Amino acid sequence: MDPAALPAAPGVFSLAVPPLFAALAPARSILIAGAGGGFDVYAGLPLAFALWRGGAQVHLASLSFSELELTDRDAWVAEHVAEVQPDTSSPDWYFPERTLARWLAAQELPSTVYAFPPLGVQPLRAAYRHLIEQLHIDAVVLVDGGTDVLLRGDESDLGTPVEDITSLAAVAALDVPVKLVTSLGFGIDAYDGVNHVQVLENLAALDRDGGYLGALSIPGSSREAALYRDAVANAQAATQDRPSIVQGQIAAATSGAFGDVQFTRRTGDGDLFVNPLMAIYFTVDLDKLAARCLYLDRIENTIGRRQVITRIQAFRDELLNARIPRAFPH
Repeated sequence: MDPAALPAAPGVFSLAVPPLFAALAPARSILIAGAGGGFDVYAGLPLAFALWRGGAQVHLASLSFSELELTDRDAWVAEHVAEVQPDTSSPDWYFPERTLARWLAAQELPSTVYAFPPLGVQPLRAAYRHLIEQLHIDAVVLVDGGTDVLLRGDESDLGTPVEDITSLAAVAALDVPVKLVTSLGFGIDAYDGVNHVQVLENLAALDRDGGYLGALSIPGSSREAALYRDAVANAQAATQDRPSIVQGQIAAATSGAFGDVQFTRRTGDGDLFVNPLMAIYFTVDLDKLAARCLYLDRIENTIGRRQVITRIQAFRDELLNARIPRAFPH
């Protein structure tokens, strides 16, 4: 039986059906969006493949680091929303959304990837609102390649939170029946200073609040994993000067690789620790995650990305008691 087809009472889950799929089962139109920008949308592909296979209507979106202003005027379906197709024209060599659209088309899968420019909370929320209304979205899944979206603000280090938390704040205020955040790539953000004992502490707190939907491993031999690895390899070939370190590690983890797996000159010897935890989705309720963020109110009225950066920094400068980082006890 297809897990995505099973009904579930809101907030009531069982071991027999992954809560991630149970929560999405009632949805008719699902938006999977990369929260952190760039290649983050690729982390949502295994989930999208499984949902498509189960007959769900799934749309993809990305907070883009490309120079979207250089794309065709016809690509813009609303202010701050570009509809990227395989044939969308742009001179920008770094264009993960178009690379993904072309790969999806080659697989005969839905090949539109919506793209938002880097923004503050208010215009990004308006962009999301347009897509939700236009596509009749009743479930949004923000996907983070890494774990910094799960940080609340008082940790020893926040990694690179700007895009993730802007996305979280933008969607938190929207009226959508199902809103989830899922993280793929546990441990990757250690490179940016994130202490993953604190990530686990946050997940435990969300579990106590009823906001943790558990962990779901992507089987390495599954169709979803195979397609994901192919999509990542295609993206690496198309963006050789700046391949995604995050997606490269996750893809390697789904194939059983371990340790310092080198696949790009962007990483140095000994920097990576690829392992099976990177191939696990950790999923939480978006509203409950947003409610635990200590500085979400500070960025609420932002218009531009620079405002978000300065307000997060101001919050950190005023923070008196950051949590002390801890090592795994085993």
